Formats: sequence, structure tokens, C-alpha cells
Amino acid sequence: MPQPGYNGSGRETGVEVAGLTKDEVNTTKPAEFCGQPMNNLCPDCAAYYSNRSACYMMLGKYTEALSDAREAVRLDKSFVKGYLRVAKCNIALGDATAAQSVLRQATELDPANRAIREEAARAQSLLKCQEEVAKATGKADYRTAIYHLDRALELAVGCRALKITKAEYLVFLQRYPDAQEIINEILQFDSGNADAIYVRGMCLYYQDNPDAAFHHFQHVLRLAPDHHKARQVYKKAKLLKQKKEEGNEAFKRGSYQEAYSCYTEALAIDPLNRHTNAKLYFNRATVGSKINKVDEAVEDCTAAINLDEGYVKAYLRRAKCYQQLEKHDEAVRDYDKVTRLDRSQEHKRLLQDAKMQLKRSKRKDYYKILGVIKTATDDEIKKSYRKMALIHHPDRHANATEKDKQDHEVKFKEIGEAYSVLTDGKKRAMYDRGHDFNDPDGGFSHEEFDPNQIFQAFFSGGGHGGYPFGSHSGGFPQGGFPGGNFSGGSSFPGGFHFQFS
Repeated sequence: MPQPGYNGSGRETGVEVAGLTKDEVNTTKPAEFCGQPMNNLCPDCAAYYSNRSACYMMLGKYTEALSDAREAVRLDKSFVKGYLRVAKCNIALGDATAAQSVLRQATELDPANRAIREEAARAQSLLKCQEEVAKATGKADYRTAIYHLDRALELAVGCRALKITKAEYLVFLQRYPDAQEIINEILQFDSGNADAIYVRGMCLYYQDNPDAAFHHFQHVLRLAPDHHKARQVYKKAKLLKQKKEEGNEAFKRGSYQEAYSCYTEALAIDPLNRHTNAKLYFNRATVGSKINKVDEAVEDCTAAINLDEGYVKAYLRRAKCYQQLEKHDEAVRDYDKVTRLDRSQEHKRLLQDAKMQLKRSKRKDYYKILGVIKTATDDEIKKSYRKMALIHHPDRHANATEKDKQDHEVKFKEIGEAYSVLTDGKKRAMYDRGHDFNDPDGGFSHEEFDPNQIFQAFFSGGGHGGYPFGSHSGGFPQGGFPGGNFSGGSSFPGGFHFQFS
């Protein structure tokens, strides 16, 4: 029996239905038309279901549009336009397989229909995009996955599942604001969407807001108790928070090794949580610096900075560790970075102090040269000088290679230089305060030092070395010791004979 307003051929007639003609329906605004109950129009008219489906599509209500389109083809199994509309809705909702199935039915009705072929090509393109997304996801290549998701969403404009998937992958790439923008738009129209709430919880979790994240995950599990992803990340988030707090408590008690272990365990829980892991690396570095793991502390600070390049505390801790390791150039670079991030007076002072330490570090270490500690007495310094000067005197190495000769000459000069400063009370005090006697601006130059004269003065009694050389006071001959070598015994000027072994 023909339906009112429809002639059975897929074309609407001008017959009035529920007080409206076809032309009046077509000129009605989509929102107004969609708001009309179908029983006010014609509950058995496929064309009018199809038209209302088109209106829903214009409003972006693809689920409602699909329902009406399906009803249209249920009422008229030969309604090709209805099948096309079902396919369009399926594609818009991201169901390419369902669209292909419907289009095969439409093709059987009208094999030459160009619109069917075009829609089939769109369904195939969507299916291909979804396959590429799956491949990239399997490789954890989220950038590529998002690229193909964007191509898919150009076709599946109303697919919330694809949008949520994109948002989730944006979270994995630390693009939290972009992810939240997508999720907020979805929740504006679908506040009970468990997947969207889950992704918003992920954003909060990865931005180090665990309490708010917990609230979202709990909400998801109330809406969907079997939501596997929410359950897993909720469990992980709770464990991460627990281990971090255990480490903090152990640190406060002074149980540094326990704290170090807790932070290490926490770092293994979720490598994707950059914000929390940056803090964990910093905390472990702080502990490491207290248990003589300074090199490891530097590595942890570097890891924290790699996760958060603006982490001022990590730069400060690493700079301090560098100073402990006497890597003063690196310390200055870190303090300089800190002053650019936060130009406080305290940070400027730390930078100046680091530069001063760098300058001091480039001085010759006279204590190290003589092999004595910084609190060494004069007698200890003289004893060391006597031993080292005799070992490195150039005449002892007259028959050595040119390189060895040069090395011993340099060493002999440094030994004399160190001795001349550390046995002079005023100069030693200046040196201990950071004065550099090799700095041209320091008002003192080692051009004054003659290591041979210092050696002569020491062994002639002027240095209280206990080895007087008789009445001779005229200094060494140009070649130092007569004979130029120490293969046997040699005589100093003044008649002193000394046997080297």
C-alpha cells in the first residue's frame, strides 16, 4: 500500500502529511524539523525519516541520524537514498565496515549509481586510515598514529572514539593542553563518557596532580567497572605516589639508603610520567650526594633536567655536585643557566662564588705538587721538597730523552715555586685565600723564581735543610752539579759530596 507523501520510487510527493507538505518540510530549519515528533508527521513514511536523518547530520547528531536512516530503509527496502544515508552516518561515526556492508546492498539495487561508488571509496579510505593507526600504535609511534587519526577524522567527523584515541596519544606525547581541549569538547555534550573522563584523568596524572587524577579514575570505574585502562593506570598511580612518599619519609628520618632504594623503585613504575619522574630523579640525586654517590647524583640531575629543562633545583644540585667533583667549568655553566631562569640575588651570588672557585681551580695546587696536605707544617714541607727536588733535578736526567728532560725540568720548577710560596708565611696565607701567583693581575709573578737558586739556598743551609755546603756562597755553575749526571757520587760546590741512589 503506498505511503502518504511517498510514491514508492524513492521520490517524495507533494501530498500533505500531518499538515505539512514536502516543500514546507524542506524549508523548515533542521533544528525545528528534528524537534517534531515523527507521529506528528508520518510514522510510516521512509522519506520523512530520511529527511530528518539529513537534518540530524547537519546538526552533527550522527547517532540520531543513523537511527532515522535505518528506520527509513526498514520501511522501504528499495530506498537507495536511505541506504546511502545509512552509509554516510556509519562513516561519520567511524564504522567503515558497516558502511561497506550497507553500500553493497545499495549497489545491488542500483549498480550504476555514482554516489554509491563515491561513498564506497570514502569507506575504503577510512578503513585504510584505521589500519595505519593500528600499525603505528603497535609500534608505539604515536606521532604517526595521530597523523592517520587526523586523516580518519576528516571522514569520521562525528566519531568520538577516534577523537578520544587521538587525545590519549597526545597525552603520551606530553601535549596535555591539546588533549584536554578535545576531551572538554566531548564531555560538554557527553558528560558521562567514561573513556573521555579516563583521558582527562591521564592528563592530570601526568601533570603531577595525582589526587585529582584519582578522583577521575574512581569516577570512570563507577561508570564502567570493567574499564581495564582506568583500572591499570589507577593502580600504577597509587603505587607511584606510595613509593615516592615512602622515600620522602625515609629521607626525613635520615635513612638515606632506604630512601635511595624507594626512589629507585618508584622510577621503574611509569617511565611516561615525566613530571613525577623528574622530581624522583632530583630526590634520588639529593640522597646520592649524601651517601657519597656524587657521580650518580650528577647523572640523576641530568635525567631530571632532560625531563624538565626548567628545573632550577636540579641545576643547583648538579652544580653543587660538580663542585664536589672539582668540575668547576661545568658548575659555572649550571649556575649561569640558573641565573637566566631565575635572576635572584642568591643565584647571582652563587654564580660569582662558582666563578671564583673556577679561577682558584686553575691555579697550581702547591700542596699537591709537594705531596703534602693543606695543614702541613714547615718541616713537612721542607722534607718533601728535599726529596722531590733531588728526584727531579735536571742534572740527574742529563742522559734522558728530550721529552723526559723537559718533563723533569717543568716538575723541578714547579717544586721550587711551591716551596717558595708555602714556606713564606705571608705568601702562603695569600695563597690559601685564593690568590693566584701566576695571575699577571695578582701583583706577583713567578719570573722572580729561579728554581736553581732555591735549590742552592736550601742545600746550603738557607732553607734550613740541614745540609750545609761549606763556605762556598757563589751559587751553582751553569750546568748545576759537576759531571752532569748521578751515575755515581757527585760533589756540590763548596766540597759537599752527596751519593744518589
